[in-house]
Amino acid sequence: MENSEKYLQIAKDLIFEYGPRILAALALLLIGLWVIKIITRGIRKALRKRDMEETLQRFLANLVGWILKIMLFIAVLSQLGIESTSFIAVLGAAGLAVGLALQGSLSNFAGGVLIMLFRPFKVGDVINAQGELGSVKEIEIFTTKLLTPQNRLVIIPNGALSNGTITNYTAEGFQKIFLTIGVSYDADIKQTKEVLMGAIQKQDNVLSDPPPLVEVSGLGDSSVDFAVRCSVKNEDFWPVQFNLIATIKDELDAAGIEIPYPHQVEIHKEG
Repeated sequence: MENSEKYLQIAKDLIFEYGPRILAALALLLIGLWVIKIITRGIRKALRKRDMEETLQRFLANLVGWILKIMLFIAVLSQLGIESTSFIAVLGAAGLAVGLALQGSLSNFAGGVLIMLFRPFKVGDVINAQGELGSVKEIEIFTTKLLTPQNRLVIIPNGALSNGTITNYTAEGFQKIFLTIGVSYDADIKQTKEVLMGAIQKQDNVLSDPPPLVEVSGLGDSSVDFAVRCSVKNEDFWPVQFNLIATIKDELDAAGIEIPYPHQVEIHKEG
């Protein structure tokens, strides 16, 4: 009986001593989480007004949210009477150990941040990076996903991506079609240029600015080479290029201009 009363008294003492701290810490936690939610929501709205990339909006808001939550967690521990300095030291040591173990992941994380900040490409752009050509499907914190013309999904680590060369084919809004057409040395240059320009003008979606170009680009072993240049919107690139090649062949045939075959010479040595 005496032991029961003793334990009951100890429990009462603990409640009176730590109860207010626990209630205050709980109140701080709930109010802090509510404030953090409002802050992150405000950040998202502010970034949205600046027309910032959706992925970057989400990342920055989440980053700020986690930093504030860590600060709130430390404040709650301090409210409970736990020494925050020792806790921060342990947290720092653990962070260093994890950082050393995850160097590659941290590099990819940093690369993702750089990509989102400098925006060398966005979702929907066609890029060539790390030897892969495709349309950007998704930009994540650690990786970027490309969809190739063969409909294959390629996942590239952001660390390597941000440190390598990136060719963005669609950033300027239009692309140039570059073709080299070889014709016979017997063909008239002026007539050939008119036929090739006429083939360009038969395409519906060729842009007038910058203007199309047809010029002699070289004298090959068996052909006079013409550079055929024209500009189209990104979405029209492949249809126009395929149709232009077919139209050039038909127009040259109709004009009687020969596209020479490669010549091979065989030498037979008699014994």
